[in-house]
Amino acid sequence: MSVTKEAFGNEYTLYTITNENGMQAKVTDLGGTLVSLLFQDKNENVRDVVLGYDTPEEYKKNGFFFGAWVGRSGNRIDKAKFALDGKTYQLAVNDNENNLHSGMDYFHLRKAEVVSCTEDSVTFEIKDADLQQGYPGNFTAQVTYTLTPENALKLSYKAKCDQDTVCNMTNHSYFNLGGHDSGSIEDTQLCLSCKEYTPVIDSQSIPTGEYRPVAGTAFDFTAPKAIGQDIGADDEQLKFVGGYDHNYVIAREKGTVVKFAEAYQPKTGICMECYSDLPGVQLYVGNFITDHTGKGGAAYGYRNGFCLETQYYPNAINQEGFAKPILKAGEEFESVTCYKFSVK
Repeated sequence: MSVTKEAFGNEYTLYTITNENGMQAKVTDLGGTLVSLLFQDKNENVRDVVLGYDTPEEYKKNGFFFGAWVGRSGNRIDKAKFALDGKTYQLAVNDNENNLHSGMDYFHLRKAEVVSCTEDSVTFEIKDADLQQGYPGNFTAQVTYTLTPENALKLSYKAKCDQDTVCNMTNHSYFNLGGHDSGSIEDTQLCLSCKEYTPVIDSQSIPTGEYRPVAGTAFDFTAPKAIGQDIGADDEQLKFVGGYDHNYVIAREKGTVVKFAEAYQPKTGICMECYSDLPGVQLYVGNFITDHTGKGGAAYGYRNGFCLETQYYPNAINQEGFAKPILKAGEEFESVTCYKFSVK
């Protein structure tokens, strides 16, 4: 196991974590972003299985959140406001009428401090001031990327705050198990253990508050199927957001780490198993990726990557019946999400 570092543009550093099997994860202190994830396929070709860019300048223009560490609150908050401890907080409005991924001062645009670097991990830290983007409390967040001997990339999140606040961190990597430059992910096989999802009201993607069974619908991935198999079904939920961009229910509350997904790409034989202790995961399949250039001159476009963003459910802070992403003053938030790779 080893970690090496090199310049990433003029201001930032790229850290490469390598395990004894030759698998590599590349992360940068520009936002604690995951830049590359290199794994050997069944034909002994090394594939980079996450979408991204070659330069910090491209990441700063990144409207798709490729590889982004998202905080202090991922996904959407309805009308960009919430009430906590008897006080209403107005947030940045940056997605229709809503708050998305905390506001325009995104984590992925800031320089993170490296607070630890071991032989198999790198820990980044970002601090938010009280009322930064409208959220209460002085907030300190950390994410640790650890590459294990078992070919798993583990993301360990920690946070603390001096006031009660919202804490819902995630990672927004887009995976393509055929390689980041291989085009559509619609033939990737996906299996989700989730038996329910949270439908949305309309195209603004705010959940209704309902827990809807996936059985008998296009949203059922409880048995492996191609991502594209039912994506064009005559379903209002799919039409609202142009395909899958919905929260799936792993559990009703945050709990122990469980396996919730497995994805497989037949062309490369690469399999990815996903684990988390969080109650939800946003399945997003790149419906809004527009044509542009990614790493190594690769052409990126529509549905060229899929995301499995572990989380508290969207708008959970405002929705009765959803587990609340509240971090109490003086307490420490901890969570783990893990992506484990193998070849079939």
